[in-house]
Amino acid sequence: MKVLVVGGGGREHAIVTAVAKSTRAEKIYCAPGNAGIASLAECVPIQPMEFGKLVTFAKERKIDFTIIGMDDPLVGGIVDAFEAEGLRVFGPRKNAAILEGSKAFSKDLMKKYNIPTAAYESFTDAKEALAYLERAKLPIVLKADGLALGKGVLICNTLEEAKAGVKEIMEDKKFGNAGDTIVIEEFMTGREVSVLSFVDGNTIRLLSSAQDHKRAKDGDEGLNTGGMGTFSPSPFYTKEIDEYCKKYIYQPTVDAMKKEGRPFVGVIFFGLMLTEEGPKVLEYNARLGDPEAQVVLPRMKNDILDVMEACVDGTLHTVDLQFEENAAVCVVLASQGYPVSYEKGFVIEGLEHFEGREDYFCFHAGTKQNEDGQIVTNGGRVLGITALGNDLMQARTKAYDATEWVKFANKYMRHDIGNAI
Repeated sequence: MKVLVVGGGGREHAIVTAVAKSTRAEKIYCAPGNAGIASLAECVPIQPMEFGKLVTFAKERKIDFTIIGMDDPLVGGIVDAFEAEGLRVFGPRKNAAILEGSKAFSKDLMKKYNIPTAAYESFTDAKEALAYLERAKLPIVLKADGLALGKGVLICNTLEEAKAGVKEIMEDKKFGNAGDTIVIEEFMTGREVSVLSFVDGNTIRLLSSAQDHKRAKDGDEGLNTGGMGTFSPSPFYTKEIDEYCKKYIYQPTVDAMKKEGRPFVGVIFFGLMLTEEGPKVLEYNARLGDPEAQVVLPRMKNDILDVMEACVDGTLHTVDLQFEENAAVCVVLASQGYPVSYEKGFVIEGLEHFEGREDYFCFHAGTKQNEDGQIVTNGGRVLGITALGNDLMQARTKAYDATEWVKFANKYMRHDIGNAI
């Protein structure tokens, strides 16, 4: 079958890598793709938000199945656009992708259906938000309601920080229209765990757990980023926690969306906080995480096309989702200065070391080919260096060893990914 993947980051490279392993994939396209994806798929110069062009391309090339990797097109309604033309596409429709597209919606949904989460209030007026802060318990969390590339969350320890945060989000519009509404949430403490899942509207099948490192600097300091590294599985995600979440979080979320007339088909990403009172939902995402996909998908035994088609066809209950009894660690190689400002266009050396290896992966996030055919840096997060191991410690050692194979000017990374394991 002919497959189109929409997106051009590390997550999409992980998806394309998984699709390429399928015996059913005879031809893979990726729009727009990147320099790493180009070794597995034909990259197409169409941007993810150009729905009309993507639909036309899918029809002209007789694409059998399209996979939407990114949040923006999902929230914008790309699945609806494809389905309107009779095209098979994997991902939630617009009315279901709101689970990620609006934090206020997701918080209200959890409150209505008694799904464990932090106490919160939502505001569309900055003055009302500031008045609420005067009586709120500190520290406190501010969240821009809409999509903000994983960066629209501020943890404020003082009232002054919180007031400045409201101004930043609602008045200065640091995150654009995402800050038209703000969610002010109680600060929770505990281990963070990410659990991804496939959903067909009724049935849910869980992928292996993972844990992301969001802060830019070692020791979880610095600004929030899209993710500086991750590992899977999480040793803190126990059988007892799994059973609790299945009963009170996972299936109840799927059922709640169905009851609201928003059946969810695709991937639900559950961002969890393991608090003293039990697991609670930090956030939902409506797609595979990045860089979580880079450690979870290489461990999946199933043919990804079989699983995704089962979601679209409503037959996920027939799928036995299985994972290798191993571990994976991903270390992100970024450009110095990320996530604020950074230079691009530096030649990347050493990529050939990953060729022909089954336990090492170099997932491209921000790369492109220059006029001379060289692969150069083209983003804040440049590469995701992933290694598989018998356990997390072995995978971590291998991943950090592999980061030394790659060289480019302004290369930056955290040195403590998976340190807590």
